[in-house]
Amino acid sequence: MTKRTARGTGARLTDTAGALAAKADLKGRTQARAADLKDKAGALTVHLREGAAKAGHQAQGRAVKGGHTAQEQLTRARHSFQERALRTGHAVQERAGQAGQLASEKAAVAQGAVEGRLAQPARMVARAVLRHRVPALIAGALTAAVAVGVLRRGRRG
Repeated sequence: MTKRTARGTGARLTDTAGALAAKADLKGRTQARAADLKDKAGALTVHLREGAAKAGHQAQGRAVKGGHTAQEQLTRARHSFQERALRTGHAVQERAGQAGQLASEKAAVAQGAVEGRLAQPARMVARAVLRHRVPALIAGALTAAVAVGVLRRGRRG
């Protein structure tokens, strides 16, 4: 064997021995594999956390949008109710005014009918009583008291 051949064979044996030693280093390979899996797990954890955060933000956005929609619907319903109440109030007010007008007209017709039946002096007294109610009531009460007094004296005598 020549020196050259011996050196080539020696180099091959060294490479082979190194490869066999690397294959035999089970602890080192296991540690390297564990480190690799640990890195992958860390990356996957970061990815999952980002996905969860994104889903949380989307859910929060939907909830806010749903809350705004509900608030808008409630506002529209409240305005609709207020408008209907206002229209109903105006209708009731208008009908009450019409009823009051009708009552006034009927009272005027009835007053005219009563006044038409009374003689001229009685009409004047009735108008005065209608204009001045309190003094007329006092005068009526005094007249009644005098009449009662006269009637009582007539019975005694």
